[in-house]
Amino acid sequence: MKRKRPIAAWKLVAVFGAAMAFLCLPAVLAVAGVDDVRETPRSRAVVEAQTASLRGALAEEGLRLGAPVYLRLTKEPAELTAYVANAEGVYEPFRSWPVCAFSGELGPKRAEGDMQAPEGFYSVAPGQMNAASDYHLAFNLGFPNAYDRAQGRTGSYLMVHGDCVSIGCYAMTDDAIEEIWTLMQAAMEEGQRSVPVHIFPFPMTAANLQRHAGDPNAAFWRSLAPAWEAFEDTGHVPVVRVSDGDYEVLPAS
Repeated sequence: MKRKRPIAAWKLVAVFGAAMAFLCLPAVLAVAGVDDVRETPRSRAVVEAQTASLRGALAEEGLRLGAPVYLRLTKEPAELTAYVANAEGVYEPFRSWPVCAFSGELGPKRAEGDMQAPEGFYSVAPGQMNAASDYHLAFNLGFPNAYDRAQGRTGSYLMVHGDCVSIGCYAMTDDAIEEIWTLMQAAMEEGQRSVPVHIFPFPMTAANLQRHAGDPNAAFWRSLAPAWEAFEDTGHVPVVRVSDGDYEVLPAS
């Protein structure tokens, strides 16, 4: 299936030196499991300001604000792309934003304090949305997930947030996180129970995997590749579960 290429919406801003002065902890961590996004005056103002322009931009692509959303992030290039489901349920690329900053290098997060940003398959429910973050707006990725726990990996408060500075999280510009937040909140308000967020070191092409075949993380990265390939082939977000401590990728139900 021929897919449209994502369109980058913002210029890349490199902010790594200043990042070391900040921690990734939010001011208030939203309680996971609640059914609705907990709003603040700031987040309400953001949604009000962003809704009309996003609705119009989506309509130009034949898409709708409030339809299900899927987020895919790569470290190299440092980019987050939002996909939105069309009327047939196929996810189409809507908009891409550069990641302003993330700490560490290619490879998964293994331990609290290692300054690595995570890689793998995560899911964001309404209770993980934090409108009171010190970093403008934030959502908790839910690290460690079941796979991370099976591997003995530790860490906490791993976020995608604004303010363009971070240690261990993925930092966006405030403008970018406002658009991402509005897309996610609208989808949740229309019934999406959680937004899948898949994080890869790089696009999972055969050429890239071969280029990194000698890396100590190569086996882990190969375990991520089937989910990338399944989405590229079908436009449907695959089901990812953990079986015997390993990721297992199933066709979308």
